[in-house]
Amino acid sequence: QVQLVESGGGLVQPGGSLRLSCTASGSISQIIVMGWYRQAPGKERELVASVNRGGGTNYADSVKGRFTISRENVNDAVYLQMNSLEPEDTAVYYCNVRGYHQLQQFDSWGQGTQVIVSS
Repeated sequence: QVQLVESGGGLVQPGGSLRLSCTASGSISQIIVMGWYRQAPGKERELVASVNRGGGTNYADSVKGRFTISRENVNDAVYLQMNSLEPEDTAVYYCNVRGYHQLQQFDSWGQGTQVIVSS
């Protein structure tokens, strides 16, 4: 079983910045992909950014140039630096981690952290 602990959400004014953190613990042999998703009210959950073990990244078009995802393999942690935040970024942000323990794959989600961008 894999547990994810997220932190860093909150209320910020448009143009401001926030940094989300997520740390994985538990039965982990190797993490393959770590990512952040978000879900706004009335909308489906969407991928914001992901990073693989080799450091390759993928971003939603709406956040390119404003958000940066990074990971620390030694700590099984992933971060999302969010700059130039816009009201449209308001959502619950979820950490997602996929990997395997021994021969068993896992796909784990955090509890979510609220981000509100408003003046």
